[in-house]
Amino acid sequence: MKNITKDNLTDTVKSSFRRIDDERTRHLVNRLVHHLHAFATETQLSHEEWREGIAFLHRAAEISSPSRSEFTLMSDVLGLSSLVDLLAARPGATEGSVLGPFHTRGSPWMTSGANLIKNNPGQAVLIRGRVTDVQGQPLTQASIDFWQNADNGMYWQMDDSQPQDNLRCQIQVLSDGSFELATLRPQPYLVPTDGPVGELLGVSHRDAWRPAHFHIIVEAPGYRSLITEVFDDADPWVDKDAVFGVRASLVRPFKPESDAATAARLGLPEHYLVVDLPIRLAIQD
Repeated sequence: MKNITKDNLTDTVKSSFRRIDDERTRHLVNRLVHHLHAFATETQLSHEEWREGIAFLHRAAEISSPSRSEFTLMSDVLGLSSLVDLLAARPGATEGSVLGPFHTRGSPWMTSGANLIKNNPGQAVLIRGRVTDVQGQPLTQASIDFWQNADNGMYWQMDDSQPQDNLRCQIQVLSDGSFELATLRPQPYLVPTDGPVGELLGVSHRDAWRPAHFHIIVEAPGYRSLITEVFDDADPWVDKDAVFGVRASLVRPFKPESDAATAARLGLPEHYLVVDLPIRLAIQD
């Protein structure tokens, strides 16, 4: 087409993608072009602003690595990650929450009842729960991918003093769908502010704090994968999460307990905290 104008450009660009074979992909690209062009038109985007936006994305790519995704963090602080989680919610299933920028696949496999504390300082916590479907039937083939930060608020990717895969693991549930995991009370922390997302938070005068939480991914054959977080109800930042990930159903009490037999079996100190964590998965659509 020789005569491109601002009136026909958007439709021309959308038409150029009409041969994408997959219908869903074709729809997504079409709507992406539509809304990108609408944003530029509505804001009367200037050349200088467009160049700065491209430079922002370049900086996000440059600081990203296999163990840190600045683009995931960007999605988080813009609320997009949280919106996708909420759109994916299914009645009766445990609510999802953000993946965060520090998840890496391939954490060590351990058995239920594993103790992640090792030489880490902090307050001991026993997480115990059961994975079921929305009717309460156990999902015996479910697996859990777990990760959290250390007592200094940092994940291992942020802290050279921590060994790789510190305070993270994968476990298979037991035959009744239950699982146990000995770990530490997580700490609130600042999301990384040394990259372009930090610049965005700075100019917005926004807090960069996240409340203390555990991360988990739960998967079972034939069921929707769950990516979620578990929050400490005593944390002062639980009402001001920088990435909008808190859901009321995911805020849990950390209850004191001192059962000698449990402590001996799991390698816990005499006094520890307990978080009860029932997980319900929805059937795959």
